[in-house]
Amino acid sequence: MAQDRVEAVERALTVLEAFDSAQEYFSLAELAQATGFYKSTLLRLLGSLARFDYVQRDAHGRWHLGHAPVRLARRHLPGRHLARRIQPLLARLASESGETATLLEVEDGMAECRLVTLPETALRHDLHPGDRWAMTEEHDPRPALPGGTMVCQALPGDALEPPRWLALSGPAGRLDTRRARAALAHAVARLSAESGKGSTESGP
Repeated sequence: MAQDRVEAVERALTVLEAFDSAQEYFSLAELAQATGFYKSTLLRLLGSLARFDYVQRDAHGRWHLGHAPVRLARRHLPGRHLARRIQPLLARLASESGETATLLEVEDGMAECRLVTLPETALRHDLHPGDRWAMTEEHDPRPALPGGTMVCQALPGDALEPPRWLALSGPAGRLDTRRARAALAHAVARLSAESGKGSTESGP
């Protein structure tokens, strides 16, 4: 209904919609053409969007999406298909190891907990979906864990997907890294076998 509309918000969303394109960088003139807004109006809208990191302006005056849309999108759990495959596996890993079992995802130098199963013990590594931390090394998603440790196993994927890892974490004196690596390797092998079976069954 008309009374439910906020014109300034709709204009800002119209600007964001313009970035839903194969083109990554836009001049002010290109955005004006895409949205139908005057450049003066666009500058005010872009200024507000930039303050909240929805858009950014480069050294050449061109505009591109900022980090906020990606950050909000990553707050959502993985797709149902992925969660359906991974969550039971995490539950089994946590039950058998007595440690926190996690699905991690990596993008732009940040690691994020996407799915997790916590063990039934008070002394544990508490992680929750949406927890994020900066990576210290390119291929190592482990966070700093004073008094604790994390063991990771990369999941196979393609270039279109962000890198994902299965992980077990807990107190350093309790978590057996050798057994954790073996359990994770076995879990990844099971996932690969199930994926292959699913592809065969869905084929002609």
